[in-house]
Amino acid sequence: MPVLALDTSASVTVAVVGDDGARLARRDAPERRRHAEALAPLVDEALAEAGVDRTELAAVAVGTGPAPFTGLRVGLVTARAIGFALGVPVLGVPSLDAVAAQAVSDLGLTTDDEVLVTTDARRREVYWARYRVVAHEGPHAVPVLATVAGPDVGPAAAVAEHAAGAVVVGEGAALYADVLDAPEDAPLVPDAAVLARLAIARRDAGEEQPTEPLYLRRPDVQEAAARKRVSDAVGGTRAAR
Repeated sequence: MPVLALDTSASVTVAVVGDDGARLARRDAPERRRHAEALAPLVDEALAEAGVDRTELAAVAVGTGPAPFTGLRVGLVTARAIGFALGVPVLGVPSLDAVAAQAVSDLGLTTDDEVLVTTDARRREVYWARYRVVAHEGPHAVPVLATVAGPDVGPAAAVAEHAAGAVVVGEGAALYADVLDAPEDAPLVPDAAVLARLAIARRDAGEEQPTEPLYLRRPDVQEAAARKRVSDAVGGTRAAR
C-alpha cells in the first residue's frame, strides 16, 4: 500500500511512494514563507498523479527537521491530521537524514564515506549533522547511515570545523560557500520520495519513528513574561517603607 510523504523544513516537497519504494508521484514548491498555502494543493496533486485515493494510504511520513518553528509545524500538523483522519501511522524522519541519503545516491558515496549535511537556520547559522555510510544501498534502495555528530545548530564558520574528511551538502553550504565547500551537484533540500523510502525501511526494521519536531532553539517569537499588577507594585513599595 502506498505511503504519502511530506516535508516543510525548507521548501515544500510532497511524494507518493509505493510500498516497494517506487516513486509514484512528486510535487515541489519553493515556498519559504507560505508553507500552509502551498502544502494542501501539492498533496492533492501528488495523490491525483499517482492515482491513489487517501483511503488507500498505509502511512504518512513527515520530515521532523530541524528547521525554523513555523514552517516545520505546518508539515507536522498536516501529517498528523491526515494520519488521524485515516487511522494510519505517522512516521517521523529527520529531514537532514533525507538529504544525507540523497547525497549518497547522487554523489556515489561508498561504505565508510562521511557526509556533512547543512541547512539554512537563518541568523547566519546552519542546522547540521554528520553521517557515516554503513551501506551504500539497503532495504528499499536507500543507504544505511550512522549519525556521527549532531544534529545541532551554529554559525556556518564554526560548523565548517566539523567538515574535515566529509563531503559537505545541503542548502547551508550553498548559502555560505565561503566557509563550506560542497560539490556542484550536491543535493540542497530534502526530497519527499527519499524521506518516504527511509520511513518504510525503518518501519520494516521495527524502528521507532517519533514525530516530535527538532527545533534545536527557541522560537523567534515568545510569549511575554507576566507583568506585575500596579496594585502589587504599589503595595510592595509601601511595605518596604
